[in-house]
Amino acid sequence: MDPQGGHYLNKAAVLSPLGAARMLQLLLGCTIIALVAHSAGYNHAYGIYCMFVWCFCFAMTLLVFTMDVTRLPCCMPISWDNLTVAFAMLATLMYVAASVVYPVYFLRSQCSKSNGGCEVRNYRIAVTVCSSFCCFAYAAEVFLTRAKPGHVVGYMATMSGLLKVVQAFVACIIFGALANGSEYNRHIPTHYCVVVYSLCFSITVVVIAVTVSGKASALPLHFPFDRFVIIYTFLATLLYLSAALVWPIFSFDRKYGTPGRPDGCPWENCPWDSKLVVAVFTHVNMVLYFCDLIYSQRIRFVSHSAA
Repeated sequence: MDPQGGHYLNKAAVLSPLGAARMLQLLLGCTIIALVAHSAGYNHAYGIYCMFVWCFCFAMTLLVFTMDVTRLPCCMPISWDNLTVAFAMLATLMYVAASVVYPVYFLRSQCSKSNGGCEVRNYRIAVTVCSSFCCFAYAAEVFLTRAKPGHVVGYMATMSGLLKVVQAFVACIIFGALANGSEYNRHIPTHYCVVVYSLCFSITVVVIAVTVSGKASALPLHFPFDRFVIIYTFLATLLYLSAALVWPIFSFDRKYGTPGRPDGCPWENCPWDSKLVVAVFTHVNMVLYFCDLIYSQRIRFVSHSAA
C-alpha cells in the first residue's frame, strides 16, 4: 500500500480488456521471436526488417505493460496516453507490413524433405500466422483506447492523431522506395517531390513528438497549437497533391520515363517498381492528409458548437 492508501500495483492493467490485449501481444511476440530464432530463420534486408519489427514491438510492449502495472507513468514528464496509443497504431502498421513481407520473401509452396526444408517451411507458416494474429491484438488496443464520444482523451487517440502516425509510416515506405534505385535524381521536378516528402514527414514527426511530450502549450506560438496543426495539414495536402501530379509524369510519361515495366528488369531491384511504389503511396498519403484535414475541421466545429 502507498501512503495514500492505494495499491502499488495497478490490477486494472492486467484485469481489463486493454491488459488482455497487451498480454496477448507479448505472448504472440515472444512466440514469433522464438520460432524465428529456432528454425524459421531470416536473412537479407527484408528478413532483418521483420525481425526488427518483432523485437522492437515486443520490447516496447513489455515496457508499456510493466510501466502500467507499476503505476510509473505518473512520474514521467510525458503524456503517457498519447504515447501508448501512438505506439499501438505504429505497431499495428509495422506488424501488417512484416506479416506481408515475411511470407512473400521467405515462404515457398514447395519444399525439400531431404534436408529438412519442409520443417523450416512449417515454422515460417507458424511465424506468419502468429504475426497476423498479433496485428489484430495491436489493432484491438487502438480500438480500446481511441477517442469515444463524451470522453476526454489525448490528441493522439483521435482520428486525426492516429492518421498522423499512418502518414509518417507511409512516408517511410516512400523513402524506402526512393532509396531502392528509384532514379529520382534524373529530373529536377522529382527532386521537388523528395523535398515535399521530407518536409511533410519531418513536421508530422515533430507534431507527434510535441503531443507525446505534452509540451504543446509551452511552444512560443502566437496562436494555439491545434490551429498550427490544421494549417500545416492544409499545406501538406496541397504539397502532396502537387507531388501526386508531378511524380507520375516524370516517372511514367514517354518523354521522361517508361510507361510500362521494362522487359528483363530484376524482380527485387527494378527502378520502375520503386517508382510505382512511390507513386501509389504518394496518392495514399495525399488521401490521408485530406481525410485528416476534414476530420480536424469537424473537431473544431464540434468544439465551437459546444461552447
